[in-house]
Amino acid sequence: MYLPGKRKTQFIKTWHEGRSAVHAVADSSVSMFRQKMRLEPGALGVLQFSWQSPQLIPSADMAERETEDSVVRIVLSFDGDRSKFSAKNKMLSELSLALTGEELPYATLMYVWCNTRAVGDVIFNPRTERIRKIVVESGAANLGKWLDYERDIRADFIKAFGEEPGVLTGIALMTDTDNTQSKATAWYGPVSFKANTSAKAP
Repeated sequence: MYLPGKRKTQFIKTWHEGRSAVHAVADSSVSMFRQKMRLEPGALGVLQFSWQSPQLIPSADMAERETEDSVVRIVLSFDGDRSKFSAKNKMLSELSLALTGEELPYATLMYVWCNTRAVGDVIFNPRTERIRKIVVESGAANLGKWLDYERDIRADFIKAFGEEPGVLTGIALMTDTDNTQSKATAWYGPVSFKANTSAKAP
């Protein structure tokens, strides 16, 4: 997914240090490598993903509008009751539709690597509270290593938004440096879901 007027981050399928990977290369750029899907709330289970990066973005701060960049992000989008949108979010959704052909998702949950904030912290997007980020890696200690994660999607959504998740409508990889006008590179391993096998059949 590309944003009008922005340079595109390059996503290249490759093999890196023993893993099938997607190599992200950003140069004052932003875009997402996205897969649309539909996963009902009762089926939400564990998300497994991995990434590696040789560097962070020194001037980035994901809580500030002017420097809201990240070397790696896993992005989950959810449907929900849009009647709950504030006037501001309705306007942002209409703007998104005009610029990209798609409305703003009801809710977007991101897993991110932050320069300074503690693992587990929730960061609100400075443009809209309908995008929230959970820090799963912090600081420079694990740069240059493959890092593996397993996350309980439902639990993380409730932690970030304080409500039950709706239908999961998409997942994306995102590496962006457009706000800080910098360069970054990262590798993403395969992303997979472990379904919630305890969910009751309707």
